[in-house]
Amino acid sequence: MKKGRYLFSSESVTEGHPDKMCDQISDAILDAALKDDPNSRVAIETLTKTGFVMVAGEMTTTTYIDVQEVVRRTIKEIGYDNPEFGFDYQGTGVLSAISEQSPDISQGVTKGAGLHKEQGAGDQGLMFGYACDETPELMPLSIVLAHKLTKKLAQIRKSKKLTYLRPDGKSQVTVEYLDDKPIRVDSVVLATQHSPKVSHKRISKDLMKHVIKPVCGKWIDKNTKFHINATGAFILGGPVADAGVTGRKIIVDTYGGHGSHGGGAFSGKDPSKVDRSASYAARYIAKNIVAAKLAKRCEVQLAYAIGVAKPVSILIDTDGTSKIPEDELVKLVVDNFPLKPEDIIKQLKLKRPIYRKTASYGHFGRTDPDFTWEFLDKVEVLKKGAQSFL
Repeated sequence: MKKGRYLFSSESVTEGHPDKMCDQISDAILDAALKDDPNSRVAIETLTKTGFVMVAGEMTTTTYIDVQEVVRRTIKEIGYDNPEFGFDYQGTGVLSAISEQSPDISQGVTKGAGLHKEQGAGDQGLMFGYACDETPELMPLSIVLAHKLTKKLAQIRKSKKLTYLRPDGKSQVTVEYLDDKPIRVDSVVLATQHSPKVSHKRISKDLMKHVIKPVCGKWIDKNTKFHINATGAFILGGPVADAGVTGRKIIVDTYGGHGSHGGGAFSGKDPSKVDRSASYAARYIAKNIVAAKLAKRCEVQLAYAIGVAKPVSILIDTDGTSKIPEDELVKLVVDNFPLKPEDIIKQLKLKRPIYRKTASYGHFGRTDPDFTWEFLDKVEVLKKGAQSFL
């Protein structure tokens, strides 16, 4: 536990940010595959720059996917629907380079086909889940506020309340802590792409009124610092200003820098890839432990070997806040949570076309019922299992 005063910052980006646009395209293609073939194997990467989108990767599925249509529809729904923005869904070229999944990988994740009878992990790797008790979402405050700012910005843009707003944007929130408890917001950074016909003064005034104060109001004070479109202008945005690639916002996707990250991105990957499914399982475990009040903070690490079902290691770190020994927490987790890929997929119902909406505003801390890894259905069994230590 960290004592005294300190600052911690987290960032978020809007759905119109080039990297996030690529995440959404990759997950929209995944959803299109899972919609008709829940057993689809998908590993799709997307790259975008001025005038084009490149989709590449591996996919084995029994259904037909019109990649061009999925890409253009996603870009349109994000808000790039006007050539004046420098990038739009109609004028964008779409390139595709997709092959089937490697048979060597396929046999490792197909039940009974590889060296082991059980469905194995789709790759080696280490995955983390995290939870803390500083917000109702059991997420760090800095990332919760950062996501709410970018989501509010998008809502206002789509509602046409501020007609000069354009799709690209970013936020960053710095929270001041005292003895590990958040006490105030020290600074807010907010940037939005905009029409060239609006002044910086008006943008600052409008975003303070319609975005920052509604989201951060209870946490800001007279000493909070605000940086709104801090370069003075943000006219050129989207893929014209910055190339986008799938998987470059993994900290935005997770816990805003709190806890650890194994390095694997989520978007474009079907749930046989433990980069995604085991990360969801690790969050599911950590959140239920914190919700059961067995720890104030909890980080879970799961590690896997390709083709092997059981994790090669399980680690729980509560930063000294656990009410029972951490090795006992591990035993409770092994007894009560899905840890093998097939079990994770089945319990969390991951073979559904639910993924595009995960690709903006974070994969965790959401109330959408499709986000099954956020369910608190293990709280009572954890409490019961821990009774002998309390």
